[in-house]
Amino acid sequence: MHSAQSNEKICNHIEKYIGVIDNVFKEIISGVLSIDILILDPTPERNFYTLITSGMSELPMTVPEGAEEYQYAELMICLPPTWKLSDEAFKDERNYWPIRALKTMARFPHEYNTWLYMGHTLVNGNPAQPYSEDTGFQGMFVWVPDVKDKAGFFNLEMTHEKVVHFYTLIPLYGEELDYKIKHSEEELLHKLNKIGVTDVLDPSRKNSCKKLWGLF
Repeated sequence: MHSAQSNEKICNHIEKYIGVIDNVFKEIISGVLSIDILILDPTPERNFYTLITSGMSELPMTVPEGAEEYQYAELMICLPPTWKLSDEAFKDERNYWPIRALKTMARFPHEYNTWLYMGHTLVNGNPAQPYSEDTGFQGMFVWVPDVKDKAGFFNLEMTHEKVVHFYTLIPLYGEELDYKIKHSEEELLHKLNKIGVTDVLDPSRKNSCKKLWGLF
């Protein structure tokens, strides 16, 4: 399917299930994939920014046998209503890092012949390092977006053979990434839920695994 058609379907799908797209950060220079970021401004119902990729699903991911229905994906991240989103603000990595992470992760499966799926984590760098000087987050957790109609939004049928799935990114601290690897995504989710972590990035949230420091 042609890119413009795909983008239109993605936009229509988002507006049906979440709300109006207020802005688009178009990618001027791109490699294999052109990843645009669709921006939904805060509303009374969803008082935060919703940023969603458009372009990641142009190419299929390399999925394991039996997971062919999950070859196509787009990613999203939710930011507090006070977050600075402008070309000027993006000159400062403290404002830009969630957008950089969104784009990096959208490209990752295509560059490394792998896939992203719910429960997967991806660290920032090797060794892992904070996304910017003012945050302790060092990786992302891929999960199902918290929207009214989860099943409806999660699946976008482009054609009979192509279904695009939408995942949300939840930033994690290094200890949380370690904990998930040592235990499981279910156990990590339990810890995140316990301290009230939501889809909306909270730069000053508690580290759900901090007290386990030293056990690794």
